[in-house]
Amino acid sequence: MTARLYSDLALEWYPLLDPREDHADEGELYASVLGDDVRTVLELGSGAGNGASFLTPRYAMTLCDLSPAMLEISRGQNPAAEHVVGDMRSLRLSRVFDAVLVHDALSYLTTRADLRAALETAFAHLRPGGTAIFAPDGFREDFYEFSTLHEAETEGRALRCIEWFWDPDPGDDTCVADYVLAMRDRGNTRVVHDRHEIGLYPKQVWLDLIRATGFGVRTIARCNHGLEGPYTNEVFVCRRPA
Repeated sequence: MTARLYSDLALEWYPLLDPREDHADEGELYASVLGDDVRTVLELGSGAGNGASFLTPRYAMTLCDLSPAMLEISRGQNPAAEHVVGDMRSLRLSRVFDAVLVHDALSYLTTRADLRAALETAFAHLRPGGTAIFAPDGFREDFYEFSTLHEAETEGRALRCIEWFWDPDPGDDTCVADYVLAMRDRGNTRVVHDRHEIGLYPKQVWLDLIRATGFGVRTIARCNHGLEGPYTNEVFVCRRPA
């Protein structure tokens, strides 16, 4: 089932929870990796298009996500980009790109088979010699229980959101992110609990699956928007052999 933040709550409340401007450093990092020789970019799990909005001035972007509501937000921010509803585990567009980007949407791949399938989708859509960037939120060995409060307001509306990461079973490949959202809209308040199941893998599993898919891989330091919590400081930069 699609998380409510990406479905019925998305259009009104997601932009308050995750504002575009928080992704400027992320966009600069990806652009620095891709450089000036890249022309076409496929982003899998593009969400609201926050990161893409810093790339569309430089690249021809194709943005793919499972959620029509999130893509609707993205169209408003990235009107020049192509938008496609699709699943990163099975998407096949019958064309290739200079680069493929997948960031924190990777967190919703809760089995190793699903993760391998998404890596294969990226490989299938990448021209020989092209670059893929995979930016997972975190690794199993770095995880710890963490919570934080997000606060935001706009004209007539206000949001308070507790985000709580915890792990019911440290022996498996998942953890849980519980979101408790208090939303006030012109004097009317409601509270919603939205649970997200998150994939959580050791770094070596990532490296093994990336290499098994056929990529060469290196890691670079990332920015994580000043967020506290169990987030990795590494991004996988991968190359499909020429």
